[in-house]
Amino acid sequence: MSGNVTSLFRSTAAHSPSMAALARESGETAGAGPVDFCIPCNPYFPTPAMFDEMAGRLRDIITYYPSSADTITAELCGLLQLPPQCVAMGNGSTELITWIDHLLVRESLAVPVPTFGRWTDQPMETGKRVDMFPLQESSGFTLDLARYAEFIRARGTRAVVICNPNNPDGGYQNKQALVQFMDAMADRDLVVIDESFLEFADAEAEPSVVQEAMLRPNVVVLRSLGKNFGLHGIRFGYLVANPALAGRVRSMLPKWNLNSFAEHVVFMLRDHGAEYAQSLHQVRRDRLEMSGQLAALPGLTVYPSQGNFLFVRLPVGAEGTVVRDRMLTEHRVLVRECGNKIGSSSRFLRLVVRPQHDVRRLVSGMEQVLYGAGRGAAVPEPAARNGYSSGTAAVDRLMSETNGKGMRAVTAQNAPAAIGAAPAVGTGTPLPAAVPVAAAAATVGPVPMPGAAAAPPLPQPAPYENPAQVPQPAPYESPVPVPQPAPYQGPVPVPQPAPYPQPVPAAAAVPAPAPAPVPVAAVPVAPMASPMAAYPPPTGPTPPGVPARGGLTAAQVRGTNGLESVQAAGRPGPQSWPNAAGMGQVG
Repeated sequence: MSGNVTSLFRSTAAHSPSMAALARESGETAGAGPVDFCIPCNPYFPTPAMFDEMAGRLRDIITYYPSSADTITAELCGLLQLPPQCVAMGNGSTELITWIDHLLVRESLAVPVPTFGRWTDQPMETGKRVDMFPLQESSGFTLDLARYAEFIRARGTRAVVICNPNNPDGGYQNKQALVQFMDAMADRDLVVIDESFLEFADAEAEPSVVQEAMLRPNVVVLRSLGKNFGLHGIRFGYLVANPALAGRVRSMLPKWNLNSFAEHVVFMLRDHGAEYAQSLHQVRRDRLEMSGQLAALPGLTVYPSQGNFLFVRLPVGAEGTVVRDRMLTEHRVLVRECGNKIGSSSRFLRLVVRPQHDVRRLVSGMEQVLYGAGRGAAVPEPAARNGYSSGTAAVDRLMSETNGKGMRAVTAQNAPAAIGAAPAVGTGTPLPAAVPVAAAAATVGPVPMPGAAAAPPLPQPAPYENPAQVPQPAPYESPVPVPQPAPYQGPVPVPQPAPYPQPVPAAAAVPAPAPAPVPVAAVPVAPMASPMAAYPPPTGPTPPGVPARGGLTAAQVRGTNGLESVQAAGRPGPQSWPNAAGMGQVG
């Protein structure tokens, strides 16, 4: 397999080849593949007994049609104590992202980068403007909600996304700050809170905003089931919103969009709440231990995470694609190199939290690949770049082949309208200096490629050698003063307001200086006042007892007026399964 690793990564349209592709290439038998630190799923759930039960029912599961999506959704809602009118289940969260884009995103979407790739790729593929808000390495990739809100107002973006925790860095926003942000964005078309990895967070007892989303007319919460239950191969996920939004998405989904495996698992869950809660508890413990072991490697930076993965920066001189390929071929360990994520580079890896015996194998392999026989200098970058590293060909292709086509199509139909649709270009509002080249390309057109047909020339920032690199921003000019956090001394993780542990400093020959203390006022909650006052929304949050436009009253959410959660006939109520607001916080 060693000779074909590069071609496998080059040929895949996804971030990494599938385990099936790796097995076919290597001729390995089932279950004999590499140790997987790439795909972020729960390694402790389902339990072996649950797998045995599914195996015993395999013939029936794959032979017959599943029940309708309404039947499966009703069972899930009874488990999570959610009104079925507020829920839509999809064939994986990616299917729901596709429908959200087609149905609810009109012209533009704002998203912090780096993040889950479908939030940048999907709207660009349908010709929409994507306003990318760069998370700065110098601040530990922390999302400042106040500056993000100001960015959205300045750009005139109509739809907004926040992933909490964020993928790939695991950054977390506390619930109170998110609710304030949602209310500040009440005049936007749509606010999406992607909680796909929230089950693994332990910063708060009830971190989810699903209950608040049902009360608001423009908020959708997206949740994954495959990641939490360790079953990526079973494509299922769900969204929660007010009945108007949820019903609009639900009405467009195919009749049998959920497969029989998804149905079988959903109906198994009621009897396995205790095992599920224990699996989440173990993942959180493993995350602490794994973070400490990785941080002990010289020159390696580990960022705080509330997901079931860790975002790490390789030592100076190490190149991610080389580390990835050698870990796979020499140590049979698959890692996620993050160079093809906009806003990241090949210096970063995302490593899934796994049991300790697997982590020891990972750390041992990293030591040999990075330092050789001893803990000396890191492996040097290759003399000639390989051309498929993140931040080079991959990002150029993304910008020219997806967003480029969409923007060219709009320009061909109505050039003045297309240009005027972007406030930073058509209305004279300057593009904030914090936006990287990739973000600017997503707004005004494709990055010029050698041999490619060039779009009509538009004012562009000075080109950078690597379009995916995020340059250090100039001071952000805004219509009103914005509270600024204390300056940081180096590109190391920023302590988070939540009580989860901070990363262990690298005991290294290449240590990074510690950051200056961050006052509580710099945490996203406090600075919200200034930008919100500068851009007051025309409509406020829904008053108590009054239904929002297409939304619910608080009483309706709590189960009255025919919107109570539905339980399947003859099925007992959940014994220990947590509700949607605090799912996974049992025990």
